[in-house]
Amino acid sequence: GPVEILQALGFYVLYPENHGALCGVRKAVVDISSEAENAGYSTDICSYARTDIGSMLSGKTPVGRLPKPDLLLACTNICQTVLHWYRVLAEHFKVPLILIDTPFVYTEASDHAIEYVKKQIENSIPISEQVAGRTLDYRRLQEIIQLSKDASELWLEIIGRGRHHPAPISVFDQFIHMAPIVEMRGKKETVDFYAALLKELDENISQGIGAVRNERKRLLWDNLPIWYRLRYLAENLGEHGICVVASTYTNAWGELAPLMDKEKPIESIAKTYTYPILNQGTKYKLDTMKRMVKEFQLDGVILHSDRSCKPYSIGQIDQRNKLIQESGIPALLLEADHDDPRAYSEEQVASRLASFVEMLDN
Repeated sequence: GPVEILQALGFYVLYPENHGALCGVRKAVVDISSEAENAGYSTDICSYARTDIGSMLSGKTPVGRLPKPDLLLACTNICQTVLHWYRVLAEHFKVPLILIDTPFVYTEASDHAIEYVKKQIENSIPISEQVAGRTLDYRRLQEIIQLSKDASELWLEIIGRGRHHPAPISVFDQFIHMAPIVEMRGKKETVDFYAALLKELDENISQGIGAVRNERKRLLWDNLPIWYRLRYLAENLGEHGICVVASTYTNAWGELAPLMDKEKPIESIAKTYTYPILNQGTKYKLDTMKRMVKEFQLDGVILHSDRSCKPYSIGQIDQRNKLIQESGIPALLLEADHDDPRAYSEEQVASRLASFVEMLDN
């Protein structure tokens, strides 16, 4: 959602989705999400939502404790689960919920669609001001939008360094380092962090240091990470000299930077939050993958068919076939869940990866 307005009003912003990812990395999801399941929430619900609701009901979290929210803000530009998830949170905590509805973009958003989103954002400001107990300073909002833009541009440069041979950063590194651009947009610390990271990568490039020793093959990753098996996947592929250098997921947090314009703060926020990759047609994602295959000189693609993230996974079978037929590279469909290890088969993944590595070598 449009975090920049909340930042400008002085809110401390916390993302339930990021908390869910952290729980996945800490392998705490089964225990916490079981609390939601025992309360009647289906295992078919996104594991991020189940984990967050489970934490809400039980207080369990690997971070000590989570603060009670004063205001909830959600946007439908990624999935409809968020709509129902945040309604559960709002009912439980008895706090206001601001919902920004974004029309789906099949080819290009109409002026009417952008105006529709803009009006909702404008209408949300008085509610946010009332909860914050202060008036929105538009100069401060402009500063924060510029910081968001600067951080997003730096992030694009960072992931763009993967074009070098060997790549100085892998997608598994990106999955960890993307946390600030997801949760801390609009903060100077985020800009400073990415500037320092970019400098380090450039130093590694000048010294020929790659993320994977003896890089032989280069891959694209589509969809969210498998948080609880990041290290396994990185080491399994790395042992074969395979580096996953690009990802549609990490790219999504930078590609909208050109839409950010501090001179038109509300309008640019409306445009930026209308155009995320999951609010666009499947052809857009396919075209993005084809472009990245060329730009990063890739040898193959892994498409994570994510049980929890159906909007990201829809169309992947056709996208896989198109990549094989039209880009002429191998593509693997890997079935798992981004957060819940109960939907992950160690033997199946190991077998499919082994076959895929053999295919790359042939």
